[in-house]
Amino acid sequence: MREKKLEGISELRDESDRSGMRIVIELKRGEIPEIVLNNLYKMTQLQDSFGMNMVALVNGQPRLLNLKQFLEHFLHHRREVVSRRTRFELTKAKDRGHVLEGLAVALSNVDEIIAMIKSSPTPPEAKAKLMAKVWRSPVVEEMLKRADVDASRPDGLLPEFGWQDGGYRLSDVQAQAILELRLQRLTGLEQDKITAEYHEVMGQIVDLLDILARPERVTAIIVDELNEIKKQYSIPRRSEIVMQGEDISLEDLITPEDVVVTLSHSGYLKAQPASEYRAQKRGGRGKQAMATKENDFIERMFVANTHHYILCFSNRGRVYWLKVYNVPQGGRSSRGKPIVNLVPLADREKITAILPVPEFSENRYVFMATAKGTVKKTRLSDFSRPRSSGIIAVDLAPGDYLVGAALTDGKHDIMLFSSGGKAVRFDENDVRSMGRSAKGVRGMSLGKDQKVIALLVAEDEEQSVLTATENGYGKRTPIVEYTRHGRGSKGMIAIQQSERNGQVVATALVHAYDEVMLISTGGVLIRTKVSSIREMGRSTQGVTLINLGENEKLASIEKVEEQDDDE
Repeated sequence: MREKKLEGISELRDESDRSGMRIVIELKRGEIPEIVLNNLYKMTQLQDSFGMNMVALVNGQPRLLNLKQFLEHFLHHRREVVSRRTRFELTKAKDRGHVLEGLAVALSNVDEIIAMIKSSPTPPEAKAKLMAKVWRSPVVEEMLKRADVDASRPDGLLPEFGWQDGGYRLSDVQAQAILELRLQRLTGLEQDKITAEYHEVMGQIVDLLDILARPERVTAIIVDELNEIKKQYSIPRRSEIVMQGEDISLEDLITPEDVVVTLSHSGYLKAQPASEYRAQKRGGRGKQAMATKENDFIERMFVANTHHYILCFSNRGRVYWLKVYNVPQGGRSSRGKPIVNLVPLADREKITAILPVPEFSENRYVFMATAKGTVKKTRLSDFSRPRSSGIIAVDLAPGDYLVGAALTDGKHDIMLFSSGGKAVRFDENDVRSMGRSAKGVRGMSLGKDQKVIALLVAEDEEQSVLTATENGYGKRTPIVEYTRHGRGSKGMIAIQQSERNGQVVATALVHAYDEVMLISTGGVLIRTKVSSIREMGRSTQGVTLINLGENEKLASIEKVEEQDDDE
């Protein structure tokens, strides 16, 4: 957060205590929690992925194994571990048993051994006497018969030592242990302890030999050890292991729901749940959609699902994708976030049209128009592969720029309006569908110093065309007066151009019940009802729409997409 790699977090707070770790993340207003959480998953180890390396050393060589082979080699390894450990423990048990055999022999002949040691001038001579004599011990003889004499002999013990037909001969190790035996071990209780330990060791030797002789015993030990590990470490897992072959996308974390998306004239974008707009009876005042600045108003408003796309077309002929769930959410009193902060625009690039797209179907098209009169129709499906940096929607000629884009279904008429007061209406099928990299075709022929200022899609014959000029004059004309002609012509008169009117700056398709906002170059905004503007023929000059100050011009007119709550 401090390095600005993760946006949307206003504060981090550590609330860890004795009960465990806890971090509280507070979000900025309008941020979507699921998006911030998904970014945390991606940028931190809250969520991590790892691959299982199924390579193992088999006979000293690395091999790629399948699951069955992996388990087989693992079990073979565990058998080898258990067998080696058993052989090691058997060797230790034999060595200890051998010493205890010597002590048991000494305890069975304690008086004679004490006398022999006392009569010897030096310890080496005493050891030699102990090793030279053949001893008898009923306890040792009985245990050796039970445990198998040869199996219990230590590795490396010479044949002349140990149990013989005539008795028992002590080895060097046994004789030394007898010489080092403390007198307190000769008490009755200590003798019983030595004998008991000898019985225990001999029983251990028998058990270890049985393990090495029977593979099923090794298998049982492996099972017991694995169960013991499971029992010892079977604490509840704090992390969740998801067996999934693909990454979880952001959309998987977003609940599909309808939201109302609003775009203000100054470019502030916001989404709010559609549930906040309750149904009202006819004549209701409506709800305020956005808290705008003094010189701002709602220009676009539409309902879209959080999983839908918004296509943002710029004046440079590029298109950018924006998921609806990426649009900052807020209440009716919030303004939202500038759209320039949501899409990676270049210097002096601005968005001229936004189109909500539920799905990229084959039978829908994006119709575009440029200032120099070029038009282009491209299948909507050609824009179905989003790129974070945007893509070219139309190849623009030097000095040209995109003035508008609209979604069509191949059944509507297209209307282009020029700054010279002319309009051309033609069937959209007069323009064939072409790829994204194409430059388009001629839609309207323009006079000197003229440009296309608007692209409109005629949806029904009950609409009117509202035209406005730079000097504040305008009129409303029924759309039926704009007859259909072929594309590429100079068009028909939309409004009489004169010194009084000046050039045409804006047009809009409206109904009598709509409202429009008039915007001047001086920053003055006037909101007026469409019904207050008189309906007139195409060849008239129009009436006054707004009184402008000195050196002030009308910049544009925009249809207001919401009712004012403060009216």
